[in-house]
Amino acid sequence: MDAALAEAALCLVGVRFRLHGRAPETGLDCVGLVAAAMRGAGYAPRAPEGYSLRSASVTRWLGHAEQSGLHPAQVDGDVVLCMANPVQPHLLIVVPCGFVHAHAGLGRVTFLPDPLPWPITMQWHLADKDH
Repeated sequence: MDAALAEAALCLVGVRFRLHGRAPETGLDCVGLVAAAMRGAGYAPRAPEGYSLRSASVTRWLGHAEQSGLHPAQVDGDVVLCMANPVQPHLLIVVPCGFVHAHAGLGRVTFLPDPLPWPITMQWHLADKDH
């Protein structure tokens, strides 16, 4: 777990949910949350645009992860991708004892304690900050 990313994510708990939201002041979705937390931890993410809330595949967007300095991990990733249902991919940030994520149903960024209720599809580690 990247401590700076986890701390930045925890500081965003309570921020309003907004689909395609990229700024904490106006709201974040799960992609915006990861981007905002990465910026808060000193990274320069390149978040994708133009996706829908529901999608059966994220293949089209995976290049953004590598461009943002995220590298695939087999275990213990800093950022995880789950399938909240068969057509709803969802990104979460690993923090002590759980995860931070943008919860559309609750309308805000929230803490989710371990264990995850959804299967992990992919996960990533953060690279060096010069990416």
